Amino acid sequence: MRMFNPADLPDTIPVFPLPGALLLPHARLPLNIFEPRYLAMLEDAVKTPHRLIGMVQPLKDGPSGLHSIGCAGRVVAFSETDDGRYMITLGGVSRFRMVEIQDGFEPYFRATVDWSEFTQDVIRAVRDDKFDREQFMETLGRYFQTTGLTSDWDNLKKAEEELLVNSLSMLCPFDIEDKQALLEAATLKERRETLLTLMDFVIASGGEEGKVQ
Repeated sequence: MRMFNPADLPDTIPVFPLPGALLLPHARLPLNIFEPRYLAMLEDAVKTPHRLIGMVQPLKDGPSGLHSIGCAGRVVAFSETDDGRYMITLGGVSRFRMVEIQDGFEPYFRATVDWSEFTQDVIRAVRDDKFDREQFMETLGRYFQTTGLTSDWDNLKKAEEELLVNSLSMLCPFDIEDKQALLEAATLKERRETLLTLMDFVIASGGEEGKVQ
């Protein structure tokens, strides 16, 4: 996937509020685009040199409110279905802070964004020096058993810690605020600790918290 220099990131991007759809740097998020306004967003995004779309989470206190921190992804794959939908994949580039939602004529949100807090996101390899794979996989196994979720265990055991932590943060069915906490974690270590805390909570509750919504 194309690497970005922080200085090359645009000041304005389209933003896509989608509850529970978490994107993290260096990870990939498949999306099914079918609403007319987001089809227009996609068509506009792929015409730009950077092909970036910002994923953001709605706030719980109202449909018009958005969390200020999101993550931008580059459109790295897309295909059109027979009924006019687009199946796309976003490759996570960097988190951002929304400065202002712009008024305009587009049917979707565009925002002025600030990338300066997250310059480390464009680094290819992020490490977690305190990562205990055995302990992490033991907790993950109990989480899967409690929730009834399944995955390719052999591939999970071999995955690099960043890919493992970020992919699970995106895929596990936590609520919106928990997903936002995972997104806003300052470091991979902090995200891994947050993820373990969330999994432990689900395990302790017997799976009542964290069911697929």
